[in-house]
Amino acid sequence: MQILPVQNKSELKQFVEFPYHFYKDDPVWVPPLRDDQRGIFDPKRNPLLKHCEWQLFLLEDKGRIIGRIASFIDKLAVDFWGEKIGLFGHYDCIPNPAASEMLISAARKWQQARSMQAMRGPWSFVTQEWGLVVEGFEPSPVIMAPYNPPYYSEQMEASGLEKVKDLLCWYISAQEGYQIPERILTLTDTIAKRYGVRIRQVDMKHYDREVQSFLEMSNTSILDNWGYSPVTEAESQAVARDLRMILQPKGCLFAEDASGRPIGFALALPDINTLLKGLDGRLLPFTLPKLLWELPRLKRYRMFALGVIPEYQGKAVDSLLYRALYESLFTEELWMEINYVLEDNWPMINAIKKLNATPLRRYRIYQQAI
Repeated sequence: MQILPVQNKSELKQFVEFPYHFYKDDPVWVPPLRDDQRGIFDPKRNPLLKHCEWQLFLLEDKGRIIGRIASFIDKLAVDFWGEKIGLFGHYDCIPNPAASEMLISAARKWQQARSMQAMRGPWSFVTQEWGLVVEGFEPSPVIMAPYNPPYYSEQMEASGLEKVKDLLCWYISAQEGYQIPERILTLTDTIAKRYGVRIRQVDMKHYDREVQSFLEMSNTSILDNWGYSPVTEAESQAVARDLRMILQPKGCLFAEDASGRPIGFALALPDINTLLKGLDGRLLPFTLPKLLWELPRLKRYRMFALGVIPEYQGKAVDSLLYRALYESLFTEELWMEINYVLEDNWPMINAIKKLNATPLRRYRIYQQAI
């Protein structure tokens, strides 16, 4: 076995294509669109890379690729955290301890050579794609959520990486009889009246302005969250551009106070992974019209983001947004995953528990002093 640093377009293609071969017989994995995956590693299409130093590695055995890993330093994150923490991600590897150690060691040595003091991951080049699945390997992952075989956690720990943080997921299912508890309905009615809160859908005619409002609230609401680092204007615009293609106004809500000032938001994305299964990552011309027709009819969603500005935190505005989102999306077939909640974000966890959501999945982020 030998490590191959990716140095040209041919090797980059092998890096991007590896998961399609590796997971091809896994019925749970959802092949992402190949063009989107290529864009992740293109600085012209992914603004995150403009403030990163990075290197991709392949692992080859007898002419066959058997693993991959990305090692990178997000310079903005390092400055914001005040710690020399490098990152690794886009990890895939056969179930072989020696192979996994070679990949993780390559990422570690690359960061050591650049004076990093710790390595953290998995942490991808994509917003909110962090961690390994360690509990809840089924059902299939929702849009913009990672997936991996169960043995990856063993490979991390065997290489000296230790848990630094878990991210939790829940789900609600109307088909399984889910209903918002009556006490939450009473509470949110009271909150709406007490603070004069109004809930509205995103105004797609003024999308750029809405994105700016969302970004400002997002930055202030999660500023103190573990793992947060500032998102550049170029990054936010790139995400907004990509999401506009699939965004459904009924799934993007703003909360405003009595003066009309935005104070919170809730964003649920239709789970297009349900449409991508079976396409092998290829969006052909004759499949696009079908996807566009089916998109607004999807009944499965991922709650992608929810935030409330500090002034209104602790006042149940988050519960009001949950309720409004549920009512906006409701059908008798509605299924929604609420994910990526930090394991020690007790206000959010308590709110979700009061909503009677069902635990579904756990992601784990690892770290190692280097």
